[in-house]
Amino acid sequence: IGYQVAFGLCPPMCGRSVTFRKRPFFFWGSAPSFMAPEKFQISRDSQALYITIVSKDRLPVFQTDALKIVVCRAIDEARNSGGFLLFAYVIMLDHIHLLTNCPGASADVLRYLKGITGRRVIDYLKEKNHETSLAKLRHEDWKRKHSYSLWQKEKKVFSIYSEAMFMQKVNYIHLNPVRAGLVERAIDYRWSSARIWQRQEAEDEPLRMDLDRIRWRTPGRSPKNF
Repeated sequence: IGYQVAFGLCPPMCGRSVTFRKRPFFFWGSAPSFMAPEKFQISRDSQALYITIVSKDRLPVFQTDALKIVVCRAIDEARNSGGFLLFAYVIMLDHIHLLTNCPGASADVLRYLKGITGRRVIDYLKEKNHETSLAKLRHEDWKRKHSYSLWQKEKKVFSIYSEAMFMQKVNYIHLNPVRAGLVERAIDYRWSSARIWQRQEAEDEPLRMDLDRIRWRTPGRSPKNF
């Protein structure tokens, strides 16, 4: 699918190079018998993160399915490298919403997400020779140690300590495409986790969630009951 170059992109991630370390892989579905994945329970001591990552000036970066696929794969790579769980997501034209856990510092989760997604999108543009798009991503600041960046620098990370707030964010994330007029039903938008939460996931879901890793305090909070 051809990439539409009618967009302007963004400033630097953090103004410095990022090194990504290998972390344990988290399995979707049943884990092997030798692994006993720890369950995640939302609390003051075990928070979830509501993350919003925005393109520069809210420009419509992710117009094509090809780029959305690149981003989904990059989010999965970030999850595996950063060792965090992913519970909900949506990819819109100019921003991404995600719900994750926070195994360490929230800044580390954000660093993996922004760093890997930004790098993979830029690599894709280089591979496809989208020079016009790359020119819009280039830094004007000569002091930076990298030539291109995809995301705004602002940190939009909200800590969640209760299941009620968690479910509110799940609903907000999934209703984004409906509010934007892209679909009539949340489950009809391909680039979100709405179908998974409704237990209507497709065989070719772009991105799988770690819902089986949640331990709910409140009865009826499980997927399809949101």
